[in-house]
This record gives sequence, C-alpha cells and structure tokens, in this order.
Amino acid sequence: MAETIYDVVVIGGGPAGYTAAIRAGQYGLKTALIEKDSRLGGTCLLVGCIPTKALLFNAEIYDHFKHAKEYGLDGVGDATVNWKTILDRKNGIVAKHVKGLEFLMRKNKVTVVPGFGKLTGPARDGVHTIEVAPAEGKPTTVKAKNIILATGSDARLLPGFKVSDKVLTNVEILSLDRIPKSLLVIGAGAVGVEFGSIFRSFGSEISILEYLPRLVPVEDEDISKELARSFRKRGIESATGAKVESVEETKNGVKVTYTGSDGKQASKEAEKVLVAVGRGPRTEGIGLEKTRIKPERGFIKVDEYMQTDEPGIYAIGDIVAGMPQLAHSGSMSGLVAAAKIAGKYARPVRRDRIPGCTYTEPQIGSVGLTEARAKELGHNVKVGKFPFVGNSKATIVDSHDGFVKVVADAKYGEILGVHIIGPQATELIAEAVTAMELEATVEDLMWTIHAHPTLAEAMLDGFSSVEGMAINV
Repeated sequence: MAETIYDVVVIGGGPAGYTAAIRAGQYGLKTALIEKDSRLGGTCLLVGCIPTKALLFNAEIYDHFKHAKEYGLDGVGDATVNWKTILDRKNGIVAKHVKGLEFLMRKNKVTVVPGFGKLTGPARDGVHTIEVAPAEGKPTTVKAKNIILATGSDARLLPGFKVSDKVLTNVEILSLDRIPKSLLVIGAGAVGVEFGSIFRSFGSEISILEYLPRLVPVEDEDISKELARSFRKRGIESATGAKVESVEETKNGVKVTYTGSDGKQASKEAEKVLVAVGRGPRTEGIGLEKTRIKPERGFIKVDEYMQTDEPGIYAIGDIVAGMPQLAHSGSMSGLVAAAKIAGKYARPVRRDRIPGCTYTEPQIGSVGLTEARAKELGHNVKVGKFPFVGNSKATIVDSHDGFVKVVADAKYGEILGVHIIGPQATELIAEAVTAMELEATVEDLMWTIHAHPTLAEAMLDGFSSVEGMAINV
C-alpha cells in the first residue's frame, strides 16, 4: 500500500495551525495536523485567550451585581463568589470549543496526527519527511509536499523565578483552587493587566510592577495614562520603571525585591505572584538545524507569504519574527500560507493593521500608529479625542470612563491609528480596522451613519473630533 503524501502538514494545533489546516482542507488540499497535546486549541483555547476572557466576563457580571440596588434590582442581597462554579464554567467553555475543533477537522477532512512533530531535513524529490514522536510508543513519519510550522509560544520567566504553587504563569493562575487574598503581577502587558483586573473584581489586593515607564507600554501614551487612572480608582497599585532584583518564597507568600524608577530598592509581598513578562517562541527541538532556517532568538524569519528560507516550509503565528503574538494575527497568517500553497489569491498580513485588544476594565482596543510613532515617522498629524462621558449608551451601561482617540494625516485625512479605552473597546476597534483596510478617510467616517443610541456613536464623534466637530462634547 502506497504511503500517504499530504499536500500540506501543519505542525501545531493552536489558532494559527488549526486555521491554516481548515483553510487548506477547504481548498481541497490533502491535509494533516500534528499536535503534541491531547487536545487541539493551543495556548489560546486551553490556557490563554478563551479561559481568561471567560473569567473576565464573570468578573464583569460580579461588578454589576455590586451595584444591583442602583439598577433597581432589590432582593438580590450581597452576591458572593462561588469560585468552583466559575472555574467549572470556564472549563466547560474550553471543552465545548475543543469538541468544536474536532468536528471542524472531520468536516474539512483534516487528518489529526497525535505527537511531537520534528523536521528531518530538506525535501527529497519535492517531499518532506516529518518525524512524529507520540506520547507513548515508537516515532513514526509523515510525508508532505509542504509544511507549515505553527508551534506557538511559552510564557517567559525572569531569572531566579521557578514555577510553584506561589509563583505562577498564565497556565497555573487559571486553575487556582481559591481566590488569593493578594496578587503581585510582574509585567503590565495585556496578560498582566487582565489578570490584575479579574482578581481585583473578585476582591484580591493587586499590585503591578512594570519595568518600562508605563502600563500597557505598546499602547498610545494617553491610553496608558487613562488605564493607570482607572486602576487607581479601582484600588490597583502599580509601579512603573521597576526592575525586579530577587524573589523569595516566604511562609505566607512571596516577597519580591525591586529597584524603583527613583533608583531606590523596595519590596512587596503577596500571597501569589504572577509572572507576565512576555512569551518565547516554541522552536527548540523541532529540527530547524537540519534546514536552511536560521532562527534569531528562537524566532523564524519569513517573507510576505509566510515562507521560510527552506523551500516548502512556512512559519506562522507566535514563532514568526516581528509578528505580534496574537491569536488573530496567527490565524490570518495561517490563511495566507494555506492560500499560497493552494495557488490561490493571498494578501500579505499588514502588521500595522493588526488590532490589539486588552480585556481589562476598562477595555482597550487599538490599531495602527500611536501619536508618538506617527510623528517619529514624519507624519504631519491631526488628533481627535472624544470622551465616552459624552456618549448616551455609555451612561446607560454605566461605563463612561475612557475615550476614542484618532490619529490622522493632517493633509489628506488618512487614518493612521485609532486608540480606544472604554466600554466594549475590543468590539468597537473592528470599525477602525475595516476603515483603514479600505483606506477610508476621516471625512468618509464623518459621513457614515451610526445608529443611536450605541457605543459605536463614539466612533463617529471620535472621527469628527479630528476636525473639531464632534457633536456630543
């Protein structure tokens, strides 16, 4: 019996990998997906985006219940948190979507191969061989005309830190058996501030240490200032410009010593510490050394269609050099790679059009250039800013902190960047991404009708504010 030769084999079953596999199947390509874990979904579905956002939703509901009397909901009493039920719901959501992925593999005729996939060298006669080591048993081989690497990333740890029942990453914190009385978060990127927001809502004392000068440092500076202000209102402490020097587990928790922005040493102690200082590419041991691919700090360089330096091998998602480590950018890069392999139309991922979303309270959504970066690149910018306090729907949903900020080209009205902090910012940003993809101008958006009353109207006022013509402020 002839050995199966696949048109494409995807290594890694996270959002980048499973998206690429599904699209390849839709194109009619004979496709296999190799996954080392017992479940599909990768970090995002199993221990990342999905379970985290499930907890954030619970936290939001709990925050609303705290104000039940203000909303005319009598007889509710003081709501209490059933942490086990919250975790069960979170786990149920994950399980449901894992089953959904299994169904999609069958629907699109994608063969799932369990095990750790490893490259064995260049293609021979146009066919690559991948060694697959299962959890138990002897390694086998899979052959393919094309390979897509989608092996994902792992949480980084600072020197001197080791994961324990007190020192946590995004994985361990999702399965705590109880809510900690206090939590010290190291790192104020999306992961750090999201978990800080979650556990503050549930009553934990939260402190955040960030090495860079501000919270969510990749965002526009005005966004960082507003988040810091909102966090102070919620009782979340933060210290920026803080360099962690040492960590020591104590009888009651963990003590972290750091040097502050003033150059003085200080220390904080908490029951638990979350290390959220970024993620490293998972490219060790996958056989790159047997190919022409030369990783830099573990990341793989690709061309605009996600092709590596080794013919027939593509890389997508968190392992790609310069690509934001976001599920949606990974998924889109998977679609590009699958289309290129299938000989179909593919549009390269524009990295300045990838939205960033942070699901704190308040939420953050952004796309394009910050004001500072636009000026650095030599743009003559015009900026508009509209506060949610002027939006009627924001008042209705009792969430009127924050604003919409639009960075535009002063001469032609080209939209260079949009930055939102406030209610449903992670949903509202989609309009800005669409507008930028279609090369709409500020004037185009000013004449686009937005329904009333909606949070989306803040976008209309945001674009209008570039010309100093917002209606509701």
